[in-house]
Amino acid sequence: MRNCGATRPYADVMPRYEFRCRACGETFELSRPMAEANAPAECPNGHDDTVKLLSTIGVSGLAQAPSSAGGGCCGGGCCGG
Repeated sequence: MRNCGATRPYADVMPRYEFRCRACGETFELSRPMAEANAPAECPNGHDDTVKLLSTIGVSGLAQAPSSAGGGCCGGGCCGG
């Protein structure tokens, strides 16, 4: 089975999760399987008191919907229209 020209099969692509270390304040990302999304993470400086941050994608549903008056990319005319 071919993967339609992709450089890696889709199954090899893992989501990235962002963490912040409570000890030193370092923010870092890790790629890991979704099954390990809530597993503990050690910061690059060796601390283990870290917290997983919400991604901007995860919180985008909390934003107000754009008004029908325009704005945004295609409603504001920046798409060439």
